[in-house]
Amino acid sequence: MVSHLNSEHPANLLVGPDTGDDAAVWRLDDDRALISTADFITPVVDDARTWGRVAAANSVSDVYAMGGRPLFALNLVGWNTDKLPTELLGDVLAGGQDIATEAGFVIAGGHTIDDPEPKYGMAVTGEVHPDRILTNAGLRVGQDIILTKPLGIGVLTTAIKAGRATPDQADAAVASMTRLNDVGSRVALAAGATGCTDVTGFGLVGHLGRMALESHVSVTVTFDAVPFLPGAVDLAADGVMPGGSRRNLSWALEFVDVDGHDEVHQLLVADAQTSGGLVFGVDPSETAGVLAELAATGHVAAHIGTVTAGDPGLLLR
Repeated sequence: MVSHLNSEHPANLLVGPDTGDDAAVWRLDDDRALISTADFITPVVDDARTWGRVAAANSVSDVYAMGGRPLFALNLVGWNTDKLPTELLGDVLAGGQDIATEAGFVIAGGHTIDDPEPKYGMAVTGEVHPDRILTNAGLRVGQDIILTKPLGIGVLTTAIKAGRATPDQADAAVASMTRLNDVGSRVALAAGATGCTDVTGFGLVGHLGRMALESHVSVTVTFDAVPFLPGAVDLAADGVMPGGSRRNLSWALEFVDVDGHDEVHQLLVADAQTSGGLVFGVDPSETAGVLAELAATGHVAAHIGTVTAGDPGLLLR
């Protein structure tokens, strides 16, 4: 996966769309490679500055998922200038700047278009060592699977919009979405991970299932080991579920064996995340240390499964 250095890949393209990753990586020299990625989202919360923080954290996540660090970004904005005041856009951009300051990268400019539905995100450029790139195809037989954030963002943001989330549940969702994946990336690299992705719109089964396919391995996930945000499981059982999660599950069933789990369980692991955590594989000897370090930095992380030889895909136990 990281060996695409022949003439078919111009400018020393190391990782591109053919790999299933959400970013492209180009080698500059023996010690440096550039990561390029972009993402934007519609509002997931009512507060403009908070939405800006969530969108920026979501946009920069792919850089961390590949083991890199962000250098600079361009704002990407769709704004309804007839209905929304520019002062409100200023709050959104301030939220983006909050994340840039926290992560240590520069917002170098951006582009805005008229759009009936507001959208915000970033095009982010980062750097990574060419020999330390984390990819979708990097899982290895025998590894443990680590998840760095709880699932349930899709359920909770749907509940927030419907007025069904408690203040504590909403606060937990925002805290999760605005937490950067920088620490998770650093911990994964230090533990010798080679395969990693972030869990975003396609849910855990979509992103981890894709990793299993790209890595040509079988991944078993234990449902009871998967952490969920407070209230997410009960809300899902009451029918609160974004349409994207149902689409995720319908697509993922081609390579996921649900092993008798009911629809609620299936939808929860397919829940469409916004600015979700990282999922990566490490040698079992590293698992306890990884979980301890993540817990010490405020993460609700878990060992959720294992990698084995077999037909590529994902098995839910």
